[in-house]
Amino acid sequence: MRSHLASLGRSPVAAAPAEARAQPGVSVDAAALAALEVAARDFHFLPRQPVHSVLAGRHASRVRGRGLTFEELRGYLPGDDIRSMDWRVTARTGKPHVRVYSEEKDRPVLLLVDQRINMFFGSRRAMKSVVAAEAAALAAWRVLSEGDRVGGLVFGDSECTELAPRRSRQAVEHLLGEIARHNQSLRADAPARRGASQLNAALERAARLARHDHLVIVISDFDGHDATTRDLMLSMCARNDVLTMLVYDPFLLELPDSGHLVVSDGELQVELGFGQASTRKGIADFVDTQSRSLMDWHRAIGVPLLPLSAAEETPQQLRRLLGQAAPQGQTPVRAAQGVQR
Repeated sequence: MRSHLASLGRSPVAAAPAEARAQPGVSVDAAALAALEVAARDFHFLPRQPVHSVLAGRHASRVRGRGLTFEELRGYLPGDDIRSMDWRVTARTGKPHVRVYSEEKDRPVLLLVDQRINMFFGSRRAMKSVVAAEAAALAAWRVLSEGDRVGGLVFGDSECTELAPRRSRQAVEHLLGEIARHNQSLRADAPARRGASQLNAALERAARLARHDHLVIVISDFDGHDATTRDLMLSMCARNDVLTMLVYDPFLLELPDSGHLVVSDGELQVELGFGQASTRKGIADFVDTQSRSLMDWHRAIGVPLLPLSAAEETPQQLRRLLGQAAPQGQTPVRAAQGVQR
């Protein structure tokens, strides 16, 4: 069953020729990601979220946003908030003193962007790898517009590019260029890689780069996640804010009752017949077990999880999940629960 699901983690189509690499939905280029700057609005990663936001309520405290930094201790002046009074200094000196704080202006954001071969699958609008790239671009532009530094770790099956957080358009454009380069290197006939070794390696590098007070956004389908993945995420949560964007394709949640699909792991090719109830049940049970496990440990360690469907437009989904009203008949909570089916 593991081999079946791994095979479904990539597109059944043949590798596209080099001149078609920027074909919409199949791959992206830096220009397309740069153009998403216009759509990077109406959502943010700060703690105060509208009622429909996935970050609202219990999970809101997990994304602290900008904090307050102590600036100075000075004598009380008419109009000062009495709640800022430093009573110990006041008692010691006999004169009222207040503690003055300034808002933290810098909150580095680190984006982990999964471009492994398991992301090279899409049954409707786009490949999961494209959705991850789009989500990363939208987040990067939004972070820059808020005046924060942004960097990233873009990882595939054999390479990981690390870019330290910077506050400039050039830094964002460099990051988007690296995302596009990794994205365009994906090929349907590439050998399959099992397990979460590259995902965990990227998380380890992120932990070294984001030592404290970062917002770490992991954009992945978490294929092959294991106990080490959970422990690395938990470790980062102790010193940083962590947010997951779970990219999924609805095909595995809505298997057809008939027809065949030829899938490949880059070496072997298998034809799956969906007319067989045992085949559908085997795939559905495996997906359900894996997704429930993923959701459960995210909930246990307090990391918000945003489900991003490869079948929907990415900007609209982010606006819905991170601030805008939910679509008619479905709330973000229902959407998140849908991933568990």
